[in-house]
Amino acid sequence: MSNTTPTRTTRLSTETKASFKTTEFFAYIAILIGIFVASAMVDNGDDGQGFGADHAWLYATILTVGYMVSRGIAKSGSREHYDRDVDGDRR
Repeated sequence: MSNTTPTRTTRLSTETKASFKTTEFFAYIAILIGIFVASAMVDNGDDGQGFGADHAWLYATILTVGYMVSRGIAKSGSREHYDRDVDGDRR
C-alpha cells in the first residue's frame, strides 16, 4: 500500500525582508556615495563656504539616522510570507 496522506503546509512569515533587498537601501548607498564624492570635489574655500568633510559627515550621519528610523518603521508591522511543510522543510 502506498501512503496517500497529503502533505500539509503551514503559512509562516518573517518580520520583514532583508534590508539589502530593498530599493531604499540602494538609494541610501547611492546618495551616501554622492555626498562623499561632492565633498571630495568641492573643497572649503578661503571664505569657508565650500562643502568640506565636516559637512559631508554631518549629512551622512543625518542620512544614516533617517534610514535606520525608516527601517524600524518598516519592520514594525510588515511581514514576508513563506510556506513550510509539516515536517519542517521550507519551500
